[in-house]
Amino acid sequence: MTLDQLLMFKTVAEAGSLKAASDKLHKTQPAISQSIKQLESQLDLILFNREGYRLALTEQGRKLLQHTQRVLNEAQEMKQVAKHLAKGNEASITLAFEASFNLAQILPILERTQNEFPYTQIILKQEFLTGALEALNQDKAEIAISAGGIEPLHSTHLQVAYLFSGNLLDVASPRLLERHPTLTCAKELVNEYQIVIQDTGSGTANIEFGVQAGQRRWYVNDFYTKKMLIQSGMGWGKLPYYMIEQALKQKELVPLNLRERQNSIQLDYYVMRKPHSPLGPVAQTLWQNLVIFATSPEDRLNGQ
Repeated sequence: MTLDQLLMFKTVAEAGSLKAASDKLHKTQPAISQSIKQLESQLDLILFNREGYRLALTEQGRKLLQHTQRVLNEAQEMKQVAKHLAKGNEASITLAFEASFNLAQILPILERTQNEFPYTQIILKQEFLTGALEALNQDKAEIAISAGGIEPLHSTHLQVAYLFSGNLLDVASPRLLERHPTLTCAKELVNEYQIVIQDTGSGTANIEFGVQAGQRRWYVNDFYTKKMLIQSGMGWGKLPYYMIEQALKQKELVPLNLRERQNSIQLDYYVMRKPHSPLGPVAQTLWQNLVIFATSPEDRLNGQ
């Protein structure tokens, strides 16, 4: 059984006659007829009823036609993928990004890249603190988006472009604050659970930022879990502003103003790559689009 046989079978089934199929495929009628007979012999099935003026599919032929269409579609898809890869395009690329980064800001760029290169898989690798930068340095990502201040980003081994800034705010739920009606300093929360994000990189190994001595804490590995725990009154901690904007407006979360603590932190997000590691065509296009975004002030919306 060959793809040519399946194509002839499909074309005859749709055209209803050998002549129409012959005109469409630019093959002789005897060649098409012989090919279909060989296919029937190989499958041990009768695909067409040949008693009438027009060739009509048998019940078995109608069922097989559905599978034939799928096989031909997959074969066409394989040809397109092969053509895509033959041009030097990557099978996949990885963008590592800091988890507090508002990914919605660059969705149009990701969509544009996807539409231009539909056969390249774009892997979005969410990391925390130093994780995105580490993924880039260890060649586990072609491009990274990380926050300045976590590690020195302006160094000779990185090509960097500023994207936009965002804020992390200390917040708690009204339920938790009911237990502390006169709350003024962080020490009063030492027996409440601070919800802490763990670094996925090794840059802050054995270092905890913004956690006071003796503080009870829970560790989580994503901001949505952290938000859920804080909003339910089970703890407190910092969350990206863009993620809690509505909850703040609806009084489901309350910003904290604690003495002896930095209650709000500004993070400057940068897109970066290793300049001495050549990018493939797809990664290069994504990088260029992100740099254009970075250099277009009207596109840098501070949604956080």
